[in-house]
Amino acid sequence: MAVESASGVTVRRHAVAAPTTFRKSPHPLNAAFVRTWRNPLGFFGLAILGLLVLIALAAPLIAPYDPVVQHPGRELLAPGPDFLLGTDELGRDLLSRVIYGTRPSLVVALMVVVLGGGLGIITGLAAGYLGGWVNALLMRFFDAMFAFPPILLGFVIIAALGQGTTQVAYAIALAVVPTLGRVARSLVLKERNRDYVLAARCTGARNGRVMFLHVLPNAVSPMIVNLALVMGFSVLAEASLAFLGLGTQPPTPSWGAMLNESRAYLRNDPWMAICPGVVLALLLLGLNYLADALRDAFDPRRVNAGF
Repeated sequence: MAVESASGVTVRRHAVAAPTTFRKSPHPLNAAFVRTWRNPLGFFGLAILGLLVLIALAAPLIAPYDPVVQHPGRELLAPGPDFLLGTDELGRDLLSRVIYGTRPSLVVALMVVVLGGGLGIITGLAAGYLGGWVNALLMRFFDAMFAFPPILLGFVIIAALGQGTTQVAYAIALAVVPTLGRVARSLVLKERNRDYVLAARCTGARNGRVMFLHVLPNAVSPMIVNLALVMGFSVLAEASLAFLGLGTQPPTPSWGAMLNESRAYLRNDPWMAICPGVVLALLLLGLNYLADALRDAFDPRRVNAGF
């Protein structure tokens, strides 16, 4: 731009563009979790899960009674001011037992996600990336485990390990390994011939480094959705095994065991089954809603469409 000064000398000035600022885009996982939080289904699922986790952690503070203490003469009381959800056939407070019953369900779900999810992802990574005899051996092992229904497989494992919350978690974790392993393998097969994987190989990176630092981060999104579904399956399986007397053992409260104990009193004292049944249904509903919201958040077609 030319400007004439007072002395008649023309001075040429160059306009300087304002510096351009670049905003760092959020990490894909962070963006997906934000979309999950903003999704009404995801918000409901996270709220239910978070509330029950807080209840499990604060159980000694919020439970009005000890869940295993019996109150003679107060058996099968209807909900009232002294016992908000009533009492069972032994005079134990149902509200306290429902509160403490969140613990085995959430502990089993967490252990299954960590143990079963970790083992399934590792075996699926190895089968999909290494191929060859490793893939053949693992796939035949998964096929053999698929021959048994998950609950039946849980019976066999519990018969070998014994009864208890920890044993139930081990049994369910082993039962979900084949499903998670096959999902992880299919995802790795899509990624292992991508350019970034070939570039990592060309730099001399070892197989383990390529699998865990390059392939796994790009295949983790669908696995998160499957792990949310596995949590719901774990809660239901734990309750089913406890209902059959193979899970958490008395006097430790468990929703499945409480439902089993209430069978003989359904006609006259239905609150014994309604209380643990409603909480169990809410947790399962919340986990399923959370899985649906995560699936939508990680779906690139819905993200690009603005959903």
